[in-house]
Amino acid sequence: MNSRALLEGLIKIYSPSYQERDAVDFLVAQMNDAGLRAFRDDAGNAVGIAGDGAREIVLLGHIDTHPGFIDVRRDGVLLYGRGAVDAKGPLCAFTAAAARVGARENWKIVVVGAVEEECPTSKGAHFAKTQYKPEFAIVGEPSGWDRVTLGYKGSLWLEYALTRDNAHSAGQARSANEEAVEFWLRVKNFADEFNAGKQKIFDKLDPTLRGMKSENDGLHDIARLVIGLRLPLDITVAELEAKILELAGDAQIQFDTETPAYRADKNNALVRAFLSNIREGGGTPGFTLKTGTSDMNVVGPHWNCPIVTYGPGDSNLDHTPNEHIDLNEYDNAVEVLARVLETLAE
Repeated sequence: MNSRALLEGLIKIYSPSYQERDAVDFLVAQMNDAGLRAFRDDAGNAVGIAGDGAREIVLLGHIDTHPGFIDVRRDGVLLYGRGAVDAKGPLCAFTAAAARVGARENWKIVVVGAVEEECPTSKGAHFAKTQYKPEFAIVGEPSGWDRVTLGYKGSLWLEYALTRDNAHSAGQARSANEEAVEFWLRVKNFADEFNAGKQKIFDKLDPTLRGMKSENDGLHDIARLVIGLRLPLDITVAELEAKILELAGDAQIQFDTETPAYRADKNNALVRAFLSNIREGGGTPGFTLKTGTSDMNVVGPHWNCPIVTYGPGDSNLDHTPNEHIDLNEYDNAVEVLARVLETLAE
């Protein structure tokens, strides 16, 4: 399999969330041509399998991208295009490595190109977690070829809506907009108190005001807010939701994207395989914790096996109009992944 051609071909197919079918069909065809047993599963994921043993290694990438098409082009060893980094680069590296290693006795190596990772549903990962029981799992997101990601913060989104009877602006009654602002300040103050003494970003609660809108129909004053919160490990979604409801008073609150934080263990055979094989490739391995979320948050607690996130690319380029990947780094990641799979399957 020509791994560079695979990546360039896949990123040429625009596949934002909910529009992945053409990209899935392309990847399934490429997997079959490379000797994997490939198909589109019931969730719409691209799946390629090497071997039929009882012991499973699952490499879970995602095939959907953030919206915004970028013309695919090369500039030396740099390949530009939407998804080059997030996360078709890691997914294609998974595919190329699995094809190179092939079937191993007693093992089944499963590559999944999941749909709808870039939206709240995580449909592909939620389906995949019910289909496999891996002994080792690797999630595909950009970490840099010589680094391994061990954890992601959680996520909670909420919509706030408050309605007040209309009142004259010269009166003393507080408007819905004023009360909405006060609610936002209470959320910020709670986060500041929660974060007191915490030095690491991964340990902090981070609220952001993502949207605000006011309406007036002549009888009622209505204020709406959209707030996103990034959760650390030491507060649960349920605890945070209870606090939000307490701070909201009589406003209506609708919660969405209720994803707990997740951090994997680093003292296991999977992590050791990555560290040794990154060193063998000439790199100096390191660990990363991410402030966003990924499908690791979905499958990690369910599979309860050694798991890491890994893939080539600079995550600072995620979702940007300048998204690109260094093909030499991509090649290095394919080599590391192939050696890791061989190490685990020995």
